[in-house]
Amino acid sequence: MANPSNDRSGPNRLRTAAPANVSVRRARRPLAARLQGWRHAHGDGFAASIRRLAARPWATLLTVLVIGIALALPLLFHVILDNARQLSAGLREARDVTVFLELTVDARGADAYASELGRRDDVEKIVVRTPEQGLAEFRQLSGFSEALDVLNGNPLPSVLVVTPRVSAGGDDAAALLADLEADSRTALVQYDAAWRKRLSALLGFGERAMLALMGLLAVATLLIIGNTVRMDIQGRSEEIAVLQLIGANDAFVRRPFLYIGMAYGLLGAVLALLAVGAFEWTVAAPAAQLLESYRHRFALTGFGLREAIVVLAAGAALGWLGAWIASTGHLRAGRGGR
Repeated sequence: MANPSNDRSGPNRLRTAAPANVSVRRARRPLAARLQGWRHAHGDGFAASIRRLAARPWATLLTVLVIGIALALPLLFHVILDNARQLSAGLREARDVTVFLELTVDARGADAYASELGRRDDVEKIVVRTPEQGLAEFRQLSGFSEALDVLNGNPLPSVLVVTPRVSAGGDDAAALLADLEADSRTALVQYDAAWRKRLSALLGFGERAMLALMGLLAVATLLIIGNTVRMDIQGRSEEIAVLQLIGANDAFVRRPFLYIGMAYGLLGAVLALLAVGAFEWTVAAPAAQLLESYRHRFALTGFGLREAIVVLAAGAALGWLGAWIASTGHLRAGRGGR
């Protein structure tokens, strides 16, 4: 007689012997559960990193100060260069030729010379400034009106402000300049093209130097943060070994140190922005006097909200990268030694 239990064992085995399907069902956790686990893991890593920084305030402060100084230098260079670019914008756009005539050329001769130049194809516009107009402008801008009253006469010559016509090939007034300098009625020809070229080259050099400085100090920031995190990792090497023995993966071990690096970079960026703000506040009074002398033709600019956000993000990214390099190198070295 057949055993009934043997007859019922077939369906029971089919229902229970499905470990692969059970493992698949367990692996497919709901999205909310996975997000909750991710949030808890990163929250624990962030809290552990903050506790680690708070446990050694002086060491953290010194590291943040070094990072802040390293980040503040290129930011200050950027602010100075940006304001210099704005201040020189008018000079780089000006293309007028200032012609100082001989003192023997009177107003009628200056008008005749201007009419003669106005018929040239390479001249766009001419403005005649009489000696009286020049003296009045000098009296207004120089602040030496009382000293000018003692003069017996007007020592200023007539001036022609010539605007060359821009050709298809660019701003090239070589022929016009040669004719103006060769004319016997001309005492001095002042053309700012050479100064504009030098200024553009100087600003281009400054921009390239600023980028090089940013790159060097970014590498220095990486080294500072990486070395600090590496020392922290070495101090916790036994703890890391225990975590790895109980099954902690590299991401779990690395996570607190990444948050420590991000905190270093973010705090250093905040300190750098404060240093730039202190610099702007220090030079505010002399800058106001400078603007007044220029009749407020330009305004000094500093860091806006967008630039500040970029600096904070860059500092956090540098901190994360430096910590990742240090922690990954330690983990790889540990695997190689086993």
